[in-house]
Amino acid sequence: MTENQPKILYVEDDPQLAFVTRDNLEVKGYKIVLCKTGQEALDAFQHNGFDLCILDVMLPGIDGFSIARKFRKMNHDIPILFLSAKSMKEDRLEGFTSGGDDYITKPYSIEELIFKIEVFLKRNRITGENRTASGIFRIGSYIFDYYNMQLRIGGKTKRLTSREAELLLFLNKNRNKVLKKEEILKEVWDSDSYFNSRSLDVFVSKLRKHLADDQAVKINNVHGIGFIMVVA
Repeated sequence: MTENQPKILYVEDDPQLAFVTRDNLEVKGYKIVLCKTGQEALDAFQHNGFDLCILDVMLPGIDGFSIARKFRKMNHDIPILFLSAKSMKEDRLEGFTSGGDDYITKPYSIEELIFKIEVFLKRNRITGENRTASGIFRIGSYIFDYYNMQLRIGGKTKRLTSREAELLLFLNKNRNKVLKKEEILKEVWDSDSYFNSRSLDVFVSKLRKHLADDQAVKINNVHGIGFIMVVA
């Protein structure tokens, strides 16, 4: 075990799946703390520092969505990935609205899971290494601190999730330009699947609420194409 070994909280009540997944992730160099119930996960989260959380949705007692909401109250920044056999679009959307950053349906491949993990850990490494580099943007009356995932206006500060910050960064870099949904999804989600497209709508809605204090900043739908962020 190395000092810089990423530490992951993994919550799964299926013992066989948990064994296989944990074993494969540990082979890749991650330190895995496995919990079988929601209450175990909450206890572990309160007493340990983690780099990322992987949550099964259907758990005994407290379900994964409820756990994510509780985690978000304690730590707004940590990436949260859901693993679930529930594949309806409503389930995915609930995952994102409860604070999740990604949603993988079962059965999943270990390769896909590792890819998703690395996307979020890479972002955290980059932000950790570049806190003194340029990452501050003015968007209308807002100050957007990308590396600290914050939006400030007046005396108010709003915390963003990892996915919200990535999306706002891409929209801001392309402000006043029409972006196709496919462009945004490939840049921020690494995939332009139908379900990711639905989750994009959820995150755009979240950003609109975050930016609602300045009427000069708009994220507009472009029917049949995508979105444009307009800053007057």
